[in-house]
Amino acid sequence: MNQKLRSTLMWVFSVIFTLAFVYYQRLTGPTYPVTVKTEIGGQIVKNKLPRTWECGSDAGIILLIPDTSVKGYLQYKRYHSYDVWFEAVMERAGDTLMAFLPDQPAAGKIEYRIFLEHERKRTLLTTETVILRYKGAVPDWILIIHILLIFSAMLFSTRTGLEAISNGKRIIPYTRLTILLLFVGGLILGPVIQKYAFDAFWTGWPISNDLTDNKTAIAFIFWLIAFIQQQRKHKYRLWVIIASVVLVIIFLIPHSMWGSELNYMEQ
Repeated sequence: MNQKLRSTLMWVFSVIFTLAFVYYQRLTGPTYPVTVKTEIGGQIVKNKLPRTWECGSDAGIILLIPDTSVKGYLQYKRYHSYDVWFEAVMERAGDTLMAFLPDQPAAGKIEYRIFLEHERKRTLLTTETVILRYKGAVPDWILIIHILLIFSAMLFSTRTGLEAISNGKRIIPYTRLTILLLFVGGLILGPVIQKYAFDAFWTGWPISNDLTDNKTAIAFIFWLIAFIQQQRKHKYRLWVIIASVVLVIIFLIPHSMWGSELNYMEQ
């Protein structure tokens, strides 16, 4: 196989691999809506329950339930608090049932569950409570650039790892680009987004245990080590492969896990 074809195949693999992780993060992240499906009154109903909301307004919980004989009840309390469950009757507006969760400060969380009632029989909509976190508004352009840079870092990390495995000649420039993308996307724009959303630039170690901040720092450190080893010309291909694997492991961790959380116990 000639060098050009091999490089093309490695790029194709890297792109597909990165897109697979984009999809994986979309499915597993704790901030994306929960899709629920249940049978009530002889009909299958499918809805999405929010898990994130911008501060400044009550979070709307809206269900499409065409059967007007079905009633809904929303139970909620502040997450990790001494609160007792509060129940609100969901209001009907045509085909929908709706209720609202009270607004919270940034990083405040509310756990909630929904019961649907038909012919005096209640059905729990979810097997587990849903956790909704409030956050400040983040400018769309910052989010878009951050996401593009982070997944570009994943793309070049994969490609650099393959270059190291195949003993290619572009290991050093690809490493530099990977580090740059991680630094700007993760260590610069990441804290900026944190500040907008939760009024803190950094909530990882040693300040707190925010997994998103910590895993970004770990990925950057491993790639920095790989770059330093390249300058020393000491087992640098091995370190590039290790750094690539570390980034894959980090991307397997759902985004925003162990994220910023308001401590209601101290209030």
